[in-house]
Amino acid sequence: MSTNASRKNHRGVIVPMVTPLTPRGELDQPAVERLVEFFWKGGVHGVFVLGTTGEGASVPSLMREWLVRIVADCARGRLLVYAGISNDSARDSAATGNRYFRRGVDAVVAHAPGGYERHPEQSAQYFAEVARQLDGELIIYNMPLTTNVSLPVDVCGEIARKPRVIGIKDSENDAERLEALLQRVGGQESFSVFVGSGALMASGLLRGARGIVPSVGNLAPALCRRLYDCAVQADSQGTEALHRRFMDLAQVYQKGRTLEQSLAALKGAMACLGLCGPDVFPPLTPTSAAERAALAAELARLGLPELGAHADQYPASVRAEHGWRLRGEAGG
Repeated sequence: MSTNASRKNHRGVIVPMVTPLTPRGELDQPAVERLVEFFWKGGVHGVFVLGTTGEGASVPSLMREWLVRIVADCARGRLLVYAGISNDSARDSAATGNRYFRRGVDAVVAHAPGGYERHPEQSAQYFAEVARQLDGELIIYNMPLTTNVSLPVDVCGEIARKPRVIGIKDSENDAERLEALLQRVGGQESFSVFVGSGALMASGLLRGARGIVPSVGNLAPALCRRLYDCAVQADSQGTEALHRRFMDLAQVYQKGRTLEQSLAALKGAMACLGLCGPDVFPPLTPTSAAERAALAAELARLGLPELGAHADQYPASVRAEHGWRLRGEAGG
C-alpha cells in the first residue's frame, strides 16, 4: 500500500488547458479567466496548466508564474489546480513547485527529464528526489511521445510508494500497459491513475482509473464530465456512446496531424468557437484562415455551439483581431 495520505480528492475530469495568447504573443489574461469559468460551468473537477497541451516547455518563465497565479485565483474554491513543473533539474523542478504551492496550486505534475537516453530506474530516482524536496503533492507524468522514456509498470509501482507522490497521468496509448498499471496501483486509496490517452479514456475509467485528462475538454468540458459520470455509474453502453462522440471531436484537430500540429489545430478550433485566439508559441505554427475554416466546418458538422458562440465575451477590438462577429454586426 502507498504510504501517502492525500488531503484532496484527486479524481474526475482534469482539463489540460491551452495557454491563450494575444496576436502579439502575450498572455491573454481575460481568455484565461473565461476558460476557467467555461470549465467550471462544464462541471469538470480540475484544470492542468503548463502541460503538453498548454505548450508548457515553450512558455517563458515569468509568463508561467503569471498564468499559475491567474488560474489559481480564478479556480479557488471551485476547481482543483494542477501545474506542470517538468525540468531536467530536480532542484529547479521542486523549487518551481513550491512557488506554485504558495500561489494556491493543489498538486504539481512532472514528467521524466528529456535530452538524453536514460534507464527508467534513473527517472524513478529523479521523481523521488523531486518529491523529497516538495512542500506538497506530486503527480508523475508518463509521456514517452515527448520524453522518449516509458516508465515500466513495476517502476511506477515503486514510485507510487514515495511520500507526496499521489498519482500518475499516463498518456501512453497502450491498452495492455494501462490494464497492468491499474492492476498494480489502481486499488491504492491515496494514489490516483489519470488516463491521458483519449482513445483509452472510456475503457480506463470502466476498469478503475480515477480520472481523465482530456484535451477535448478545452472544447467540450460538459461532454467529458458526462463521459466520466457514465463510467463511474458503470454504464458501459452509455460510456462507449459518449466516447465515440468524444473521439469524433478529438479527430477534428488530431487526425492526420503530428502532436505539434494538433496542438495548433486545437487552438484553431477553439478560435472558431470564440474561446481563445489561434496564436501559439514558437516553434509551433498557427493554423491558417483556410485551416480554421475547415475546422469550423467539422465542428459544425458535429453540432458544437454556433461558431463564435463565446465571442460576445470579448471586446470589439479583440473580436476584430480574430475575425469574430456577433449577430447584427456587419458581416454577421
